Amino acid sequence: MKCFIIIGLMVLLSSCDITSNANKKINGVSFVASRDSINNGHIKPVLELHANYVAIMPFGFIRNLEHPRITYNSNRQWFGETKEGVEQYVNAFKAKQFRVMVKPQIWVSRGEFTGKIKMSSEEAWKELEETYSNFILDFAKVAEETKVELFCIGTELETFIDHRPEFWFELIKHIREIYSGKLTYAANWNEYNRTPFWNALDYIGIDAYFPVSDLLTPTVEDCKQGWTNYKADLEMFSENLRKPILFTEFGYRSVDYAGKRPWESDRQMNTVNLEAQLNATQALFETCWDENWFAGGFLWKWHHKHETSGGSENFMFTPQNKPVEVFIKDWYARY
Repeated sequence: MKCFIIIGLMVLLSSCDITSNANKKINGVSFVASRDSINNGHIKPVLELHANYVAIMPFGFIRNLEHPRITYNSNRQWFGETKEGVEQYVNAFKAKQFRVMVKPQIWVSRGEFTGKIKMSSEEAWKELEETYSNFILDFAKVAEETKVELFCIGTELETFIDHRPEFWFELIKHIREIYSGKLTYAANWNEYNRTPFWNALDYIGIDAYFPVSDLLTPTVEDCKQGWTNYKADLEMFSENLRKPILFTEFGYRSVDYAGKRPWESDRQMNTVNLEAQLNATQALFETCWDENWFAGGFLWKWHHKHETSGGSENFMFTPQNKPVEVFIKDWYARY
């Protein structure tokens, strides 16, 4: 009898541990680089949000969609976008027990969409591959040296991937030689199902700007109904590849029609609608966060000067000092 009791307790404890692990999610924020170093005052509001992960985002720059040379880590960039800045940000957050994803990104002049980067010759493609490799491998070294848990190999680069898939498989091999943590790629919401190299990575990364409602101020239920267009496909995709899905970016602007084209950052869309942002965000959490195939995600986006960021007149993505921040804080606290 004593033996059975011990075995029963072991099974109970084991099941509790499994349940606990199942409830653990990546409750992340995308922490925007600034001109300056950061300190505990900048980190405290992220702690108070109950986030457990931050994405640190260094930037490389190219002149236009056909230009092959990426410029990065220059003294003309903001501190937080450079190697030195990434190291300082990572170390500051890790001192407060955060986990970190390093997510290098490209900025095309005038803000053109990175998914349309396309070279006009083989010579230009080769140069782009060389400069992109340098950019990514340099930050993979930083990620390894700072013991970062997760590294993102690229963000919304669908045409580059469509035209040069072999390069990406080789790049992943080189990253693995340098970096020992987990890997993902940030595919655009309409790109992920044709990205060819998920089997070489640890997470299926998606920038989750799925259109969920055409309404000016959608309700939570309107947006949840919109998610029925995608949820089953996401679950099946995860199950077929046997890999969890991570929303490498998610969020909505506090504007009218927030769920219609969530990727839009056009400043001409400037009619503030805090309710639309809140309802669309709540629908995303209620739709995805408890699913076994879902690993969590990184809120887009969070600025280091919390007290002056966002607010009731702000029409951009940040949840800071808006009703949606209170909702996210409550939701993150559950996990």
